[in-house]
Order: sequence, then structure tokens, then C-alpha cells
Amino acid sequence: MASEDNSNLEVLKTSMENLNVQQQPSSSSRNDAASGNGVEVTCFTEVVDDVTLHLQIIHLGKQIYAWIGCNSGKLGHLYAAASTRPNNTASVTCVLGGNSDNSGTGIARRLVLKTGLNIMLASNIPKNSPLLEANAEKKLVEKLIHLGYATPKSKGTSS
Repeated sequence: MASEDNSNLEVLKTSMENLNVQQQPSSSSRNDAASGNGVEVTCFTEVVDDVTLHLQIIHLGKQIYAWIGCNSGKLGHLYAAASTRPNNTASVTCVLGGNSDNSGTGIARRLVLKTGLNIMLASNIPKNSPLLEANAEKKLVEKLIHLGYATPKSKGTSS
């Protein structure tokens, strides 16, 4: 029995020694994610009006998963949003969490319109907190613009 265990251990050691791991240069990770070949994860925390917002963005090529956590790590409701043709509007549905509330559906809809990508949004922002919702969306959009996933509003208006 002991000799069989030693034999298995030697086979495992030999296999691990022969294993080659290839690393891609870090400069290509943005291009791979943008072309749909990679995943880019960004996590950050913001304190707004004495409320801690935890945010996570996962870029999956032609789709973005975003999570907004308010004072906890709970998933909350999960929404799926996508652009619809021909009117360039967005359709949103609540995938997890029971009845949808306006805060998550509104944020998901606006993110689709700003990014042009499909959005999966998880949010546990409390109901009836429109100021907190607006601040969370603002921070999320700022980071999406910084990462290059959304385009900023134009400064000037044309009349």
C-alpha cells in the first residue's frame, strides 16, 4: 500500500515538473478583454454620505457584470439588461431576487444606453433611497468611463 502511494506521488511530482505555464504580457490584457478573449475584474470601495459602497466590475468582452453592495457583501437583486432594436432602447428583467424595484432596473437600463454593452447588474441598495442610488450609479459610471467601457457626455451642447 505504501509503495503504491509513493508511486502515485512520484507520478504527480513528475507531472508537476513537466507542467509549463505561459503568461501573457500585462499590456495585452486590456486588448484581450476588449476583443472578447479575456476577463478584466475591477473592485473598489467608495464612502458616500457615511454609507460604504462596494463596487465590482467584470468586463466579459461584449458584456459587463457589475455589483453594487451597500454596507454589506450581499448579492441583492440581479438584473439582466440589453439593447433592443430598432429604437436603440434597453430591455431589463430581474433574474434573481423576486420583485424588481425601480432602482436596479433604472441603473441597468442607463448603463446599457451609456456603454452599448449587455449588462448584468447585482445591487442591494435599499429601496426608497434615491440619493444613494444616484450616488452609486455616478461612482459606477465614473469608473466605467475611466476604464474605457463608457463614453463621457459631451461638454458642449449643439443648438
